Amino acid sequence: MPRKGMKTLNWFSPKHSSATDMNSPSTSPFSSPSRFAFSPSRPSFSEAVIDRTIEMAEQMITKWDPDTTTFAKVTSLFYENRKEAKDFIKYVNNLHKAMHFHASENSRSDKLVRAQSLMQIAMKRLQKEFYQILSINRALLDPESISTVSSRTSISTQSSTSEFNIEDDDIDNRVAIAGESISEVEDISNVVMADLRLIAECMISSGYTKECLQIYKVIRKSIIDEGIYRLGVEKLSSSQVHKMDWEVMDLKIKNWLNAVDVAMKTLFDGERILCDHVFASSDAIRESCFTEISKDGAMILFSFPEIVAKNSKKSPEKVFRMLDMYTSIVEHWTEIETTFSFDSESAIRSQAMTSLVKLGESIRMALAEFETALQKESSKTTVAGGGIHPLTIDAMNYIILLADYSYVLSDILGDSPPPAKSSLPESYFGMADSDESPAPVISLRFAWLILILLCKLDGKAKHYKDASLAYLFLANNLRYIIVKVRSSNLKYLLGENWISKQEGKIKKFASNYEQLGWSHVIQSLPREPNASISPQQVKEIFKRFNSSFEQAHRKQSLYVVPNSKLRDDLKVSIARKILPVYREFYNIHRDTIAKERHSSHVIKYSPEDLAHYLSDLFFGPIESGSSSSVESSPSRTISSQLQ
Repeated sequence: MPRKGMKTLNWFSPKHSSATDMNSPSTSPFSSPSRFAFSPSRPSFSEAVIDRTIEMAEQMITKWDPDTTTFAKVTSLFYENRKEAKDFIKYVNNLHKAMHFHASENSRSDKLVRAQSLMQIAMKRLQKEFYQILSINRALLDPESISTVSSRTSISTQSSTSEFNIEDDDIDNRVAIAGESISEVEDISNVVMADLRLIAECMISSGYTKECLQIYKVIRKSIIDEGIYRLGVEKLSSSQVHKMDWEVMDLKIKNWLNAVDVAMKTLFDGERILCDHVFASSDAIRESCFTEISKDGAMILFSFPEIVAKNSKKSPEKVFRMLDMYTSIVEHWTEIETTFSFDSESAIRSQAMTSLVKLGESIRMALAEFETALQKESSKTTVAGGGIHPLTIDAMNYIILLADYSYVLSDILGDSPPPAKSSLPESYFGMADSDESPAPVISLRFAWLILILLCKLDGKAKHYKDASLAYLFLANNLRYIIVKVRSSNLKYLLGENWISKQEGKIKKFASNYEQLGWSHVIQSLPREPNASISPQQVKEIFKRFNSSFEQAHRKQSLYVVPNSKLRDDLKVSIARKILPVYREFYNIHRDTIAKERHSSHVIKYSPEDLAHYLSDLFFGPIESGSSSSVESSPSRTISSQLQ
């Protein structure tokens, strides 16, 4: 008689199974009872075999009944003797087939009741073993270890080890084949996974699917939930995010970025591999089991970006964290679709996509705010010496960082209309953009942002009272922009044609600066230095030049050119317009003036002196040479460049 409180296998009754089903090749290896002639006084050969099967199973099952002996209660079958554990599974499977036989013959027979009682004892034993293996081996079954030693394809396609005839050393041989290529820990992990699969398939085939899954889900779900918590991801409400300081939110986003990488590459992937392996015999069970284990953790993980995008305080500088999250989801999208591929997990995939959409909306809004802030910038303060304006530095730093995300921005801005062509002058844009060969939307966007910056700089140049300094300011800032473009992804987004056109503008700015700042010095020298003139005229020319040069040098010595190449180019260009003419005039008329009294007041500068003074230009109102560290190398002397 079955023990009190034990489960009764009602599905063995005729109303739950037919004789046809019970006798089908797929459910029983024994011949149909109808094929044997039964004698009232003597059991058939098949019945005798079945009785012997039950007797052998009873010996093994009762030995390991935890309610009968202390040994069975405190000892693990699979840890004590794995060969005997496999025999135990074999006897249980044979007992299950014997139950099918008796159910088809007489569903109320004492033998069937006896077999059912034994089956319940066996299932209680296997539940205990299943729980112990899962609990004791949490470290060996952590998702990272599983994802390292296994692959879903190789594991899930292995044949079941719970067939009626189990080769005793099958699992051990598979571990041995791994040999030196797998560490000892990985060997043990594979054995543990194989044991779990063996037990699970035995319990499921015996009708104890619910009990098996309940144990598995409770233990493995706790691992996923604990993993998500340890990665620093928690479920947040909209009000919590809205009230949160940015420093705290920034830290949580950093945690999330690390978490999603670990979760997709190890946590969920390893858990899917383990689940696919243990329940390889049933696609439906694998799906329901993995979905229930992973859904809560995955939803918390993938809902975080949406909550942040919808409720965090907006500002242009926060866009980069949004871009980081967007990039992370995009980079892991294939893994998301593969790991959560079941139909029952569509909500997880949908949540990840929703976060992607909301992040895209938040990013577009932040970029629009940056563009508006750039257009509305209206400070009238000039930069001393015509140097680099803070707006140029801040805007370019922001734009360069954006360019690092050009790949995802192409996706985010793909549906956004490009700037109107009428607002993109060719002189600024300098990029091939026609109806036949349109420029990429992302390139147009970056060209538009820099165009806005250039227009703002044009307006700021007008605040300089000295026109020459205004042009130097424009040359300096445009040079800074081009250097930043060349050293970043903007180089590929804007192209060489754009850069070449801006280089041409710098030359025009520099030329205008020289003309306005040095033309009166150049004009103070005679066009024909070797022309025959009186000593008095020579004196006047020297005095006029001295006055013009001193005036220009006094003013220009306050100007600054941070870029070493532009600085050298300007000094060389100025020197070439002044030094050759002055040197020739100096060499011809020096002796004439030297004979006169107070000649040093007339000829104040030798050509070498002028070269030295010009070499000291464009370092700003600080000690000569001390600012050469602003750019990569100090200027060479003018005289050495003119040789």
